[in-house]
Amino acid sequence: MSEINRSAAFWRSFPIFEGFGKETIGEVAAIATYRKWPAGTVIFQRGDEGTYLIALVSGRIKLSLITPQGKELSLRQLEPGAVLGEMAILDGQPRSADATAAVATEGYVIAKRDFLDLIARHPAAAQAIIHYLCTKLRETTEQLETIALYDLDARVARFFLATLRTIHGEELPDSANLQLSLSQTEIAGILGASRPKINRSILALEEAGAIRRNDGVIHCHVGRLYGIAEPDDA
Repeated sequence: MSEINRSAAFWRSFPIFEGFGKETIGEVAAIATYRKWPAGTVIFQRGDEGTYLIALVSGRIKLSLITPQGKELSLRQLEPGAVLGEMAILDGQPRSADATAAVATEGYVIAKRDFLDLIARHPAAAQAIIHYLCTKLRETTEQLETIALYDLDARVARFFLATLRTIHGEELPDSANLQLSLSQTEIAGILGASRPKINRSILALEEAGAIRRNDGVIHCHVGRLYGIAEPDDA
């Protein structure tokens, strides 16, 4: 495979660029700048002007909010392959959350001016971005539904299933192994619960035979996870 094709495959691995044509992908590669952020670096803060997006290559970035009472609310933990900061450069609004490098992190930065210029010159790219944003909206709706409508055991099961889908796609195998980089405290922040309650739910999933933990690896029984995640369908 040529260097150009490897570059195209790399950039299309980020969902926002998945529908970009060959010429447009080449332009994305040309305007991107490689960056590193040590663990603990505050990459941007809520209210900052959105002047760039980031394509995450390695490490992990935490998106969070600080409540008026000074408590940190964890929104999401972004893994390699994710894109962040795109909303602020597309709608011209300030950053909506704080972004912090949870561990040593690497990625590519694309400046707002360069990205908007590229979209203006390639209507097909703009259409691909609309599709990407609609997908993100559906994912957000599903996340809110999970928190609002399901008990905690179901929410944890759905969290495991959603994480497995990022690895295997929509068609999951009967069983699969999962190695999470998130702590129970971080999972609790994502699911809107306390760490002790998350621990109890994980123990309940183990007792139900849906998961088994061994040396940091979670062995998942997908069918039983589905039964807990969607109890009305079981």
